[in-house]
Formats: sequence, C-alpha cells, structure tokens
Amino acid sequence: MKGFTESVLTELKAEGSNVHITRVDLPGVNTPQFSWVLNKMPKRPQPVAPIYAPELMGRAMVHAAEHPRRRAWWIGTPTVYTVLGAEVWPQFMDWYLSRSGVDGQLTDVDASADDPVNLYEPADGAGGRDFGAEGRFSDQQWTWDAQIWASRYHGTVAAVAGAGLLAGASALLRRRS
Repeated sequence: MKGFTESVLTELKAEGSNVHITRVDLPGVNTPQFSWVLNKMPKRPQPVAPIYAPELMGRAMVHAAEHPRRRAWWIGTPTVYTVLGAEVWPQFMDWYLSRSGVDGQLTDVDASADDPVNLYEPADGAGGRDFGAEGRFSDQQWTWDAQIWASRYHGTVAAVAGAGLLAGASALLRRRS
C-alpha cells in the first residue's frame, strides 16, 4: 500500500494535480470481521492488541480526510512502533513479529467448523443481520490513545515541547551563570 500510494502521489504531482491522498495506517480494531472470517487456525481470531474501538478509528479517519495534505497518518501507539521499527531495524521487527504476531492474532478459544464464514456468502444469513461496527472485544478495546491525540494536535504539541525545551535551556544557563 505504501508503494502504491507513493506512486499515485508522484503521478499526481507530475500532472500538476490538486488531488491529495492520505494513507492511514491502523492498529487492531474491534470490528465484527473476527466473528466471521474464514479461519484455518486452531483458535478463533482476534485483532492484535491493543484493540481499538471502531468509533475512535472512525474519528481518526474523518480527521485524516479533513486534513488531506498529510501524506500518512500513523494511528495508534502500536502502529507508530511498528512503522518506525520496520524503518529503523527491519530485521528485529521481522524477528519480533514472527515470535508474537501469529499468536497475537488468536484468542484462547478453540475454533469450530460451525463458526460463521463470509468468504463465499454473507455470514448474516438469508434474512440478513446487521452486525454493527463493533466486534466481540468491547471489554478490551481502547477508546482513547495519547498518540492519536498528539498526532491530531502535533502543532500544539511541538509548540509546547519547544517552549519547554527553551525554558529548560534558559534555566540551565541561569544556573551555570
């Protein structure tokens, strides 16, 4: 997705287009897909923890759409760690994810051949059923994340951090003199 998005951005820029594209990288979200995805694993699936509320991700996506000049939004603390880790030390991330990534996507509940599957037909049946936006992990989901807040208000965060840095440097200089 990153390569595709960057290719499209390059083509748009070359054409002088005023179209903006923002890629949004998300963490594990508590959606119903984990209740009906075709599963060949021994345990039932889950989003990788920490699990985020769909409403929180929806608000982040709306904010990203309303601020399209940003190339990419990393939503959630684990997303930032994963993206930066893959950039700084990809071999470590490969090792870490190989050790924790598969098990982190599985619950302790055994999978069953009777679990619903929506691969070949809708899992909601002939009568239809709206599963809603929220999955079965509501008791574990995060509804707030400091990284998401800081990403939305990065200008304010930078100004406060800069002011704090200046105040600290000023206090250090006064102490030395």
